[in-house]
Amino acid sequence: MFRLWFERGLPPELGHEIEGRAMALAPGPAGDPLATAGDADGIVASSLLDYGADAFDRAPRLRVIARTGIGIDRIDVPEATRRGIVVCNAPDGPTLSTAEHTIALLLAVTKRLKPAESRLRAGFADSFAAHDAIELQGRTIGLVGFGRIGRRVAALARGIGMEPVAFDPVAEIPPDEAASAASLEDLLGSSDVVSLHLPLSPGTRHLIDRTALEAMRPGAFLLNAARGGLIDHDALLEALERGRLGGAGLDVTEPEPLPPDHPLLARDDVVVTPHVAAATREGKRRLTVTAIREALAVLEGEGPRHPVNPEVLGAPSGRTSKGA
Repeated sequence: MFRLWFERGLPPELGHEIEGRAMALAPGPAGDPLATAGDADGIVASSLLDYGADAFDRAPRLRVIARTGIGIDRIDVPEATRRGIVVCNAPDGPTLSTAEHTIALLLAVTKRLKPAESRLRAGFADSFAAHDAIELQGRTIGLVGFGRIGRRVAALARGIGMEPVAFDPVAEIPPDEAASAASLEDLLGSSDVVSLHLPLSPGTRHLIDRTALEAMRPGAFLLNAARGGLIDHDALLEALERGRLGGAGLDVTEPEPLPPDHPLLARDDVVVTPHVAAATREGKRRLTVTAIREALAVLEGEGPRHPVNPEVLGAPSGRTSKGA
C-alpha cells in the first residue's frame, strides 16, 4: 500500500479517496512537520512549506508531489525533475472560489466598506456625506493574465456592467470574453481596476513596480489574489500614500502573512485577506481531492491529468496549464 504524506493532514471526510489504496501520513510537530515523511511515496503539498533538495533528501522513496492549488513557486521543479519526482498541480480547483473572492475585494475597496464600517464603529455623525464610493457600471477592469481564474473574473465583472480588457503573453483572449490589450503598459493606462492573475516566476516577480504603478490611471484600483510577489509592496505603499491609487484589494502579500503592524493593514483604502480566496468549503474539497487523485494516478501508473514536469513520465514536455 502506498504512503501519502499530507502537509495539512488528510481531512477525515476524504478518507474514502485513499481507502484500500494508500495510507495517510500526518505531518510531524510544528517545528519539523517533515519528520513523518521519511517513508512517503507521495506528498500532498499545501502552501506552508518549501520543497527542495533538503525536503527530498528526507523522503528518499518520494515519487510525486501533488499541489492542492495552482502555484508551484515553493517547489524546486528542476530538482524534482532531476530526481525523477513528478510534480502535479490542481489548476481547476481554485477557479470559482478565487474569482468570486476577487470580485469581493473589488467591491470592498471600490465601495469603501472598510472606512464606512470604521466610521460607524466610531459613531461618526454624517457617514453619508463622508462616503466616497464609486459605481462600476461602464468601468474598465484590466486582467493581467487570462487563464482559468482571469477568464472567470472577466465573466463576473461583465455581470456587474464592467468592460474587461486582458493582457496575456501566452494565453489566447477570445474577443467575446475580453478586449485584448496590446501590452501591459496599454492595459495599465486604460483600466480603472487592474486585477492580477499570473503565476509567480523570476519573470513576473515585482511585475507591478514603481514604473507600472506610475503607468496606471490616477485613482485606479489594484487587486491581487494570485501571488504576493507580483507586487513590489514598498512601491504600492508609496503610491497609496501619494494618492496615486484609489485603493488595493489583496489576498496575497509579500511577506505572507503581513506582520500585524504593517502599514498596509492600517490603511482604510486597502483590504487585505490572509490568502483565503480558494478556501471555501467547496474549493478546499476540490483542491484536496484533485491532489490526492493526481498523486495516486502517478503511483498507480495511470498518468496524472496535470503534470507540471511531464518529461519525468516520458511524456512530451510543454505547458500543461495556464496562469492563475
